[in-house]
Amino acid sequence: MSMRSRIVGACMVLAGLLAFPVIAEDTVAEEAESDPHANHRQMMKAQAEQRAQAAILEIGDAQLITQDGETKSLRSDIVGDRIAVVDFIYTTCTTVCPVLSAVLMQVQDQLGNRLGTEVILVSISVDPQRDTPARLKDYAKKLRAGDGWMWLTGDKLAVDEVLKDFGAYTPNFEDHPAMVLVGDGTTGEWSRFLGFPGANHIVDKINELAAARSAQSAVRE
Repeated sequence: MSMRSRIVGACMVLAGLLAFPVIAEDTVAEEAESDPHANHRQMMKAQAEQRAQAAILEIGDAQLITQDGETKSLRSDIVGDRIAVVDFIYTTCTTVCPVLSAVLMQVQDQLGNRLGTEVILVSISVDPQRDTPARLKDYAKKLRAGDGWMWLTGDKLAVDEVLKDFGAYTPNFEDHPAMVLVGDGTTGEWSRFLGFPGANHIVDKINELAAARSAQSAVRE
């Protein structure tokens, strides 16, 4: 299946997510025995969580590799003092990851020229042993990802530590949770969306953080 077909399918899934009931955990366990992607298939059927939850995170300055093959420090070079939107993917995923990528594509379109300056989008591979920079770059190109959308891989130990910092680590990367985090690199304030939030909800959170920044600047002046 082509990347375009996967994204089209992902957008169709997004339109219908709220119509699906939450599936019982025992059903997930039974299906997981025969389908390694059962966890993700059940996530696809779960209700979308549109409200962000406050997240207390300690983001380290791990050295990761971008889709362009450049080694950069996560906190100081990539996030910096910008507002960051972070999700977690792997390029061979055919379920959750295309949906999350479709959401961020919509966020990218809504942000316009704010992307890369005020806001940075960050997609971190949960399968760094296979997701090389070249593979991520090809994936990003098919999504028409702009310069303000970073795709990160690296040494597995370093990536695993980053995933643990974000609360996204699982022993089996195929079971990684569907989530999007939005945080302010200056204040360290982070929020977590579980499941598949709408792009407008993510942009609303970005705008909320940006407004808080402006208010703080006005007070200081």
